[in-house]
Amino acid sequence: MRAPPHTVTGLQPMDSSGSLLRSHLTILALLTTWHLCPCPGISPVCFCSLIYHNSPARLLWSEIMISLVRILALFYFFLSFPSQIVARQMIAQGVPGAIVNVSSQASKRALKDHAVYCSTKSALDMLSKVMAMELGPHKIRVNTVNPTVVMTDMGRINWSDPQKSAAMINRIPLGKFAEVDDVVNSILFLLSDKSAMTTGSSLMIDGGFLVS
Repeated sequence: MRAPPHTVTGLQPMDSSGSLLRSHLTILALLTTWHLCPCPGISPVCFCSLIYHNSPARLLWSEIMISLVRILALFYFFLSFPSQIVARQMIAQGVPGAIVNVSSQASKRALKDHAVYCSTKSALDMLSKVMAMELGPHKIRVNTVNPTVVMTDMGRINWSDPQKSAAMINRIPLGKFAEVDDVVNSILFLLSDKSAMTTGSSLMIDGGFLVS
C-alpha cells in the first residue's frame, strides 16, 4: 500500500558532519501516516527514536553531560517537537487522535551502566503523561509503549553475546526477548479505537520484567 500525498513515513537526522547516523539511530519511525499539510484526516501516529549507548553513573561529569545532551536530543526533543506539530494539526482540524511514543522498560527500572538512557526514557514517559492531560480535552490520547530488549537488527547485534543476553533473559519471567511484532501490535492497539479510554498510560511489553 502506497502512502498518501504529503505523508512522512520516516525521517533520518544528520550528525554534525552531515552523515546519516545509520549505525545506531532510527528516528521518528511512523507506523501510520502523518500529514503535515492542513488537510483533513490526520491518522494516529507513533514516534520512536532508537540508539544504544552505555553511560554508567560513575563517568566523569563532563562525559555524562555530553551523553545526556546527545541522548536528550534524540529521545526527547526529536519526539516532543513533532508530537506538538501533530497535536496542533489535530486541534486545528477538530479531529480526535492518538499519539504513541516508544519508551523502554528502562524508564521504570534502574539498569547498570544506563544512567542517561534510564533518565531520558523516564523523561519521555512523564512528557507523554503531561501531553495526555493537556490534550485530553481535545480528544487526543497520548500513551507510551515500554518494551524490553527487542529483536531488531540492532538488538540482535547488541545482545548476541550469550552471557550478556542470559543475564537479562533470566530476569524475564517469560524467558525471552520481545519480537518486533510484539511491539507493533501493542502500538496498533493504542492507536485504535479499541483503546478509546486509554491515555496517559505506559504499556509494558517486557515479558514480566518489572514483576521479577
